[in-house]
Amino acid sequence: MTLEMRSRWWIVFASVLGLLVGNGPIMQFTFGTLLPPVSREFGWTRGMVSSAMVVGLWMTGLATPVVGRLVDRFGIRAVALPAIVVFSLATASVAWVPASPAAFTALYALMGLGAAGQTPLIYAKAIAARFDRNRGLALGVSMAGVGLGAALVPQFAQALVRAAGWRAAYAGLGVLTFVLAFPAVALFVGRPVADREASAQKISISEASGLTGLEALRTARFWRLAFSFFIVSGTTGGVVSHLVPLLTDRGVSPQTATGMVGLAGIALIGGRLMAGFLLDRIHGPYVAAAFFLTPAAGIVLLSTLRHGAVEAGTVLVGIGLGAEVDLIALLSSRYLGMRSFGEIYGYFFAIFMLGAGLGPFAMGVSFDRTGSYGFMLVCYAFALMLAILPILRLGAYAYPAARRGTQEKAPVPLSDPPIAQLGIRTARAE
Repeated sequence: MTLEMRSRWWIVFASVLGLLVGNGPIMQFTFGTLLPPVSREFGWTRGMVSSAMVVGLWMTGLATPVVGRLVDRFGIRAVALPAIVVFSLATASVAWVPASPAAFTALYALMGLGAAGQTPLIYAKAIAARFDRNRGLALGVSMAGVGLGAALVPQFAQALVRAAGWRAAYAGLGVLTFVLAFPAVALFVGRPVADREASAQKISISEASGLTGLEALRTARFWRLAFSFFIVSGTTGGVVSHLVPLLTDRGVSPQTATGMVGLAGIALIGGRLMAGFLLDRIHGPYVAAAFFLTPAAGIVLLSTLRHGAVEAGTVLVGIGLGAEVDLIALLSSRYLGMRSFGEIYGYFFAIFMLGAGLGPFAMGVSFDRTGSYGFMLVCYAFALMLAILPILRLGAYAYPAARRGTQEKAPVPLSDPPIAQLGIRTARAE
């Protein structure tokens, strides 16, 4: 393989392919398409079906910090490749699930475990280790793969549902995941740094620059970020997961409703690219605040279900959903450093998955009890505005990008506000 083929931008390209079939597009974005036929065949409520995805997402959340620590220690390929195999097989196995809520939930739990190795953590780890000044752009481009997945994978699943039923859709999703993700990680994303430029940058962004996982957990900044990510993942994930039934309940055809999910995916791509571009130029918390307000406005528009408002609301929710993973990776590296990036990102992603699981579950329960999604949509809009407050209190970066024209060195972190009420002393990088 030539030096150009081993360059770091090929890692970005491969990350797009891998994330196209990441945990989000496969487990979350197709859920609204598969929920109605599964519910009809088995006679289960939407809350019951949604609870299986909650379990799956929580298993992903619980396993991701472990995956992060293993990746920090053993490398990406050793961890991600077996996980992709498990994720693919578990997804395909749902095609043969009996009419048992326990069996259905168990398979989603296994999907969630495998999905922990097919989250943005794997790809963000590879990219953050090889990019510094253009880290936001590289993350934005790579994470746009999730947007492509959100736009295309539900359409793929809907086509299979129409042609052969929901069981064939699960089998097809499992095959698609393996065919795209396994080669991407094996050939590009998980390759060790080989060229001089990447090797030099790996040294300059050394693992010694930053906090350990335990030190990060003791900082106020970690918990401010965690709170905001929890709110954003729960609200946007809840809305997108139930977007298809929300629309079909109001008379929209399943094909048109699925197209709205695709529209959200396209908007997600734009949100990722826009966030990546802005994060390299504007202070991250300001970018985050703007992208939290965007889906709040979108949820308000969706609650009206007026002509034109649905499309606009879907786009705004998709834009906000598109920025969140970029923000986790960028803000984590800038405020907590690269020393234990995989482990710390894993903690954030666990909290993110907790919210992503509760959001759809709350939407399903709300519908079962009230016959409408209206109440939860109002709650979600207010919650997003609340999530802005801790983000704006983060302060200056502890680990800013090196200036152009200077030798990149591990920056000295700024002091981090202690959690005074707990009496915990915040840690500094060594």
